[in-house]
Amino acid sequence: MFSAMAVKKAAESFSKALADEVQRWGGMKQTGVSLRYMMEFGARPTQKNLLLSAQFLHKELPTRIARRAIELEALPFGLSDEPAVLKVRDWYLDSFRDLRSFPEIKDTSDELAFTQMIKMIKVRHNNVVPAMALGVQQLKRDMNRKVVPEELEEIHQFLDRFYLSRIGIRMLIGQHVALHDPDPEPGCIGQINTGLSPMLVAQLASEDARSICYREYGSAPEVNIYGDPNFTFPYVPSHLHLMVFELVKNSLRAVQERHMNSDKDVPPVRIIVADGIEDVTIKISDEGGGIPRSGLPKIFTYLYSTAKDPPDENYKGVSNGVTMAGYGFGLPISRLYARYFGGDLQIISMEGYGTDAYLHLSRLGDSQEPLP
Repeated sequence: MFSAMAVKKAAESFSKALADEVQRWGGMKQTGVSLRYMMEFGARPTQKNLLLSAQFLHKELPTRIARRAIELEALPFGLSDEPAVLKVRDWYLDSFRDLRSFPEIKDTSDELAFTQMIKMIKVRHNNVVPAMALGVQQLKRDMNRKVVPEELEEIHQFLDRFYLSRIGIRMLIGQHVALHDPDPEPGCIGQINTGLSPMLVAQLASEDARSICYREYGSAPEVNIYGDPNFTFPYVPSHLHLMVFELVKNSLRAVQERHMNSDKDVPPVRIIVADGIEDVTIKISDEGGGIPRSGLPKIFTYLYSTAKDPPDENYKGVSNGVTMAGYGFGLPISRLYARYFGGDLQIISMEGYGTDAYLHLSRLGDSQEPLP
């Protein structure tokens, strides 16, 4: 449950009735689902199943959103008062209101109207990550430089909970909306591809990362991918693409910057896809000089980045697809995506040589969503 102070602060900030409602829903139990359940349930998107799904979301989404709205009100070091964070809080409150004012879902026409509404909610929250990143950036600039990162542990823990919850909310909405697709791609159940080729995703994500590297530096190291091209497993393509893209982008930047003025051949980034009994593991190796051991604990925190600080854009700039290098959010968020379906992300580094990232993805699909 949330502290009395958080609830009191929330109550002061928005209307008493809304605050009471948010507090009541924020105290309810959340219900996690597994990748396997989503696949089995979505395999037959009958009107009855879609109705059941909408009725579940009508109860589940306000609970998850209320919890985050309460937390957004009581963040340490004045983070709650940063303009970008206030904006995010308002999006959560608007979405909570929309869900709570939607009447009981009784038939297909109610279900279709509900689906349109949650589609709008998903769009409203599109820029939550860059907005929160901007809020943290603003906080970093406003704060006394003497505050050491350890003292910001509370903020890191909040952001982990917040983003993990956001991944879950978007997955539930996205899955429900995708089940309405009249012409799904072969093998796809909503957002889940039951025959996903990790080799193919790695190839596409690498091409995207290389094109960004080209844009920034005028050239890009090669990426070599090893593994069984025929191997497939069930997973969410957009999640896997995001994680591999982020890791390859980091490797390309490290290699490019280390070898920029060298007359030697630039070493490639190597990706190895291994198909285990429990896990599919994707290893991304580079010879970009590595990370000092003292820096390793910081790479999964939200206030650390090896890139130069991004421009402190005014809020409007956030919606134009910000480059995430410099915000320091790429690695911690990638790890949350991996953990969401029971996997993990580990980084092992050799200073003076390079870095290996191990992306573990659970094959079993049985793990429940981790609910913060």
